[in-house]
Amino acid sequence: MTGFFASPAGDIGLALFLNAGDPPLEILEPLLLALDAARVDCLELAIPFPDSVSDGPVIRRSADRALANGTDPDGVLSFVARLRPQLRHLKIALFADWGHTVRSRPLPDFLDRVSGAGADALLVHGLPPRLGPTLCETAERTGLAVVTSCYASSDPAVMDEAARRATAYLYLVAQYGRTGTTPPQGFAALAPVIERLRAVGNAPVAVGFGVKERAHLEALRAVGADAAIVGSAFVARMEEAQANGRDPVDEALACVEALRPSVPALPREAIP
Repeated sequence: MTGFFASPAGDIGLALFLNAGDPPLEILEPLLLALDAARVDCLELAIPFPDSVSDGPVIRRSADRALANGTDPDGVLSFVARLRPQLRHLKIALFADWGHTVRSRPLPDFLDRVSGAGADALLVHGLPPRLGPTLCETAERTGLAVVTSCYASSDPAVMDEAARRATAYLYLVAQYGRTGTTPPQGFAALAPVIERLRAVGNAPVAVGFGVKERAHLEALRAVGADAAIVGSAFVARMEEAQANGRDPVDEALACVEALRPSVPALPREAIP
């Protein structure tokens, strides 16, 4: 497996999603170090923004908590810059909303800041399609890899464009809807979609939306996905841990162990 995902032989890559600031950044720092030690491949780290129409209630509550904690773009970029040199395996794909975070800034300046902070890639949520070429060209000049996305039901031309432009990975949304919703028919229907995307582009294909458990990862591996993205289910574990006074780091490690038992769990005291 190439690029962002370097999982044990025969397994599938693993990406997790969190809003920066939920848990608070002082807790998020040891949590990311724990994910790195557990050899999670990628963290999609969102700069929080309100009222996302594509997110379900779990991720929307998380974004609201992060914003209430005072999390802002400058703080997130400073956090990434401080932490990135300590990570040996985990890559950070920064997730930024076009309307809330990016649009008010000159695009080259924003990409320079993201690259300078050490983020491994950038996914811009809600980017107007007409700006896709500009984003990719500007990112290439700054040396920043790009995550593109499409739905499994997207028009073939949209899929092909997403596959060609992805330089980090392509985020394949398993079904149209909101985060946290598993396709009622399962993931088997994605096989021809993944085959098409791989024939057009060179970046790994990572599947998200409704990926919650080990059986889902195995199903995605069977249809040829390079990685699985676990978002709402992971955020929900963090929400429950904080609400019930449990350590989010311990909860994160337990979640990873359940998702990928092929990687031996590390004792908590072994985490930097």
